[in-house]
Amino acid sequence: MARPRGISTLASMPAQLPLVAADLVGPHLALGPITDADAPQLATILRSPEVYAHGYVMHRPPATEEAALALAVRTYTHATPPNGLGHGRTVYAVRLAVDLADLPAGTLVGTSSLGDFVPDRESAHLGWTLYDPRVWSTFVNPEAKLLLLTHAFETLGYGRVKIQTDMLNTRSQAAIAKLGAVREGVLRRDIPREDGTWRDTVVFAITIDDWPSVKADLESRLATY
Repeated sequence: MARPRGISTLASMPAQLPLVAADLVGPHLALGPITDADAPQLATILRSPEVYAHGYVMHRPPATEEAALALAVRTYTHATPPNGLGHGRTVYAVRLAVDLADLPAGTLVGTSSLGDFVPDRESAHLGWTLYDPRVWSTFVNPEAKLLLLTHAFETLGYGRVKIQTDMLNTRSQAAIAKLGAVREGVLRRDIPREDGTWRDTVVFAITIDDWPSVKADLESRLATY
């Protein structure tokens, strides 16, 4: 007899609230807690014109190194910790574990977060992602997502992980869809941008029922690198 829709075949466990980022290691990447020492490199990424070319427009491109550093500190290295009520996040530094072109192992190439945790609902959010344009279209995004999603579903015990982006950010939408996340809809006039306009948010999600096939697809993609 077929199992009822929405009942996971994976073992259930109480969802945990992670107050600090875990160390997550893959074949090409090492993820771990972000520190104040990472802020200057994140500031450099935030000043890359390519970052804003596909609709990453929640804030204006910082005009100076000082403004970029302040943005990096405010947004990433001093982010609010999770409170278990759907606010706050744990921020991960994404570093190379192998050489990539002219970038040596150990280089910080971006950041991503798990947050908005509601353990009682087994709900979390994977987002706040920023990568150095030099690692776009490489193993970095799929491997980082594989590590973070595996941690969320298989270690922390969550049943649903939301991934969302600005309607204007076509590059991000394509990358999320390629992960195998299901597009659930658009929240219109959802979040105010820095310039006073309002963002329409495209919402995707992966559930514990989706996870086995999503995981297999990500592992298959990574096997080509």
